[in-house]
Order: sequence, then C-alpha cells, then structure tokens
Amino acid sequence: MTATLIWILVAIVAIGVYLSWTAGRLDRLHVRMDAARAALDAQLLRRASVAQELATSGVLDPAASIVLYEAAHAARQAEEEQREVLESELSQALRAVFEDAGQVEAVRAAPGGEEAARELAEAVRRVPMARRFHNDAVGAARRLREHRKVRWFRLAGHAPFPLAFEMDDEPPAALIERAA
Repeated sequence: MTATLIWILVAIVAIGVYLSWTAGRLDRLHVRMDAARAALDAQLLRRASVAQELATSGVLDPAASIVLYEAAHAARQAEEEQREVLESELSQALRAVFEDAGQVEAVRAAPGGEEAARELAEAVRRVPMARRFHNDAVGAARRLREHRKVRWFRLAGHAPFPLAFEMDDEPPAALIERAA
C-alpha cells in the first residue's frame, strides 16, 4: 500500500514537472514571438519612414512622390487590423516607383540620393527577414499550442492564439540589384 502510494506520488510529481516544463517552453516561445514582432514592427516603420523621406526629398518625379508618400504614410498610420494590407500596398508602391533601373539611377544621381537609395535598399531587404523570423516563432508557438496536453491543461493561459503576419514583401528588383 505504501509503495503504491509512493509510486503514484512520484508519477504525479513527474507529470507536474513535465507540464511545468512545457508551460515554461510555451512562455519562452511567446516571448520570442513578441520580440520578433517588435523587430518586424521596427523594420516596417523604418521602411515606411525611409520611403516617406525619399518621397518628400524632391528626388523623385511628382507622381512617384505622391504614390510613395501616400502608401508610406498609410502604412505608418495603419491600425493593427489593416496593417498587413497597407504594408503590402507600400511594397507594391515601391515596386511601381522603382520598377526600372533608370529611376534608381536618377535617385542616386541627385544630391543625397546615393545615401537615400542605399538606406531604402537596406530597409526593404530587412523586412522579409524580420517577417520570416516572426512567422517562424508564430509557427513554433502554434505547433506547441496544438498539442493535447497544452489544450487539456490550459498551459497557454489567456494568451491570444498567435497569428502570422502575411504581407507582400517582395522588394523592387532594380533597387536591390544595384545595392548588392
């Protein structure tokens, strides 16, 4: 009787330790996901700021400046539920403005244009990487949260279900080619 009680107690403690370890792992994944989201937000803000700065610099033609400025401004001011759409529209505007190498060369030829084009190229190159890191963290957290043990014992607590950030983040080819 006593030996059986000890084995039951050992099993309960082992299960408790395992569940505690799983909850800690899930918490670390949520922290990693939050950090990746902050990095993604910073890269998106940097891209929009550089695009807006370039649009107001007078380096681009007026039509391209308006298109780029409006898309960058909308992306910077976006509410969370509209963010993916407006960031995608900024990507499309960047590709439209810098679709040919001639526009990139015109920007580089202007005073201060070389630095502006380089900064924009860096910003648009970093967004896909930041989004990939964020979505990888979201995927890992989702996979763990889908396990029965996490659902049955409610190890995720009240944390919202992680959502990936889906957007069009393809950079303008002419801008990236020249910067590489």
